[in-house]
Parts: sequence; structure tokens; C-alpha cells
Amino acid sequence: MKNALTRFTAFMLVTGMLTACSSIDVDSHISAPSRQIFSPYKYVRNNMASNQNQLIIGVTGKSMPLLDAIPKKLKTITLAFATGECGEENWDGLPGEVFAEANVPLLAKKEINYIISTGGQAGSFTCSSDAGFKKFIERYHSAQLSGFDFDIEASQTEEQINQLIKRIKLAQTAYPHLRFSFTLPTLAIINKPALGAIGLTVMQSIKKADLHDYYINLMVMDYGVSSTDACVLGADARCDMGASAIQAAINLHHYFGVPFDHIELTPMIGGNDTEDEVFNLNDIATMTLFAQKNHLAGLHFWSLDRDVDCPPGPASPDCNSYGKAGLFGFTNAFLK
Repeated sequence: MKNALTRFTAFMLVTGMLTACSSIDVDSHISAPSRQIFSPYKYVRNNMASNQNQLIIGVTGKSMPLLDAIPKKLKTITLAFATGECGEENWDGLPGEVFAEANVPLLAKKEINYIISTGGQAGSFTCSSDAGFKKFIERYHSAQLSGFDFDIEASQTEEQINQLIKRIKLAQTAYPHLRFSFTLPTLAIINKPALGAIGLTVMQSIKKADLHDYYINLMVMDYGVSSTDACVLGADARCDMGASAIQAAINLHHYFGVPFDHIELTPMIGGNDTEDEVFNLNDIATMTLFAQKNHLAGLHFWSLDRDVDCPPGPASPDCNSYGKAGLFGFTNAFLK
């Protein structure tokens, strides 16, 4: 999720292939939509000391419990990333059971809804057994659990993706109240699908498994280069991050048949890994208007740990490299 330059170089190499196989009919594989959701990501291990297991954030200038710091109107967060084999997963080395015991009761007590996100740019999540997947789900289960997000960027094999989707399909029967989403990297090229090789594999696996009622969450960030071969350009010849996010959603809908009400978008607030790509407050207005008019399933962003100002420059895990939003400025702008 954080550093995507190398993967987009690879995506550029497969664009021609994607054009040739650009339509995957999945309309009939998706059922009724759920409520629209806003849920920024929290990188679990950021600011967490080795002797602490609870969610911590440092945007106020000092480390403090996440649930004491976030705006009161924020009711849902996405926790990232669980990696490894389901049932034996960890959070950057912190065992899943330890993390869950320390945080699930607190989230439930404060009535904060949460999504458990797996995988990510630097890790992978696999699941080879139904028993392991049940153990995984039950570990984080509470009245506030909204669902699970599977961030698939590079590391999983096609067989591992097939196994994961098989597990999800069975779990949907046992847990009909939970939502299951796939977070995929994308470019935003006008009139091309541009989902990338790994995204195409996921979409093909979904179709093959006849999976119903899933969501696709597009990573509308880190396009790698300001070019019409990567994004929608603004008047300054740089990627227009709001317009590019919309284009990515249109592409997914048009070329892969995913209804808008099962599409979600996740930008990286402020400065992206490519320094001339900056997601600003005006881009929020662009995205949210489109999301409302087209009934998108959800909006997210990377990440709560970055929702504090710092000067423009290289992307930082601890601030937005934008400098004009204020503390939780992006969160509050989305909430409006």
C-alpha cells in the first residue's frame, strides 16, 4: 500500500495484454449492496511500542491511544495488515491472538466499527483450510466487526488467491452480516482497464469461483508517472488525483462489470510516493460527489497515521507531505 513504484512499472508492461482481455462479465455474480462506508486505514504497528499491544497514534505530537484521538464522528476504521496463514496470522510480528485480545474489546466498548485488512504491499495473506479461516474470523469477531479486506498486491500466487476466494465463499454463508472486499492496485487510463496483472488474476478467480456479494476497493494512488499512460492529467500536466480516482472506478465498472455500488476507492492523502502526485482537499470533494451520485460502496484513505501536516516533499508514514489540512484535516473533510 505504501510504496508502489515497482509494481506500476510492471503494470505498464502488461497494459497491452489487458486491452486484449479487457472484459470480464461479473454483473450476475454480485447481489444487493450494503450501506455506504467511510473507513480510513490505520497501520496497526505504527507508533506501537514493543511492550504495548494496543492501537496507538502519534499525530498529536505524542503517542496516545487511537480511540482517544480520532474525531468523534469517525465511526469505522480499517486495521492493516494481518499477514501469514489464516489462523496463525500476525501483525508485523505481533501474534494475531495477542493483538485481538488487546484491541477487540476496546473497539467494541467504544462502539467503533472496524474492518480487518490483510496482505498489503509488503506482505501476503494465505488461507489453505476452512478451519483456519473460521479461526481467523472468530478471533476478531464482535458486534462492531464490519468485515474483512484482502489487500492483494503482488505476493500471492494464483492458487493461493483461488484458495482464499474459496474460503470467502463458504464463510459468506456462515457470516452473512460481514462484508468481504478485495483491495487492488490500479492505473487510471482513459478507455483502458489498467487493473494490472494481479488484479486481473483476482477478477478471473472471482468469476471462476462464482463468488457473490463482494466488493472491489481500488488503490487510487501512486500512479508512478504523470502521463496519460498512467492517470488523468490536470491543467498542470500532473496526475489529477480526484479525476483519476473517478476514472479508475469507471474503468472497473465498464471493463469488468462491477456495479458502482460494489466499488470502493482508497487514495493516499497528501503527497504520494511519486512526489508530483498530491491528493488534496479539493480531490475529496470531487471523489465524494461522484461516490454519492453513483452510490459507491465506500471510501477509505491511507492513512490515519498521516493525517497531520508536514511540508511538501517525499511521502512520510507519519504526516501528509501536504501541509495545508490541519490535524485530522482529511478525515474531517471526508466526514463533511
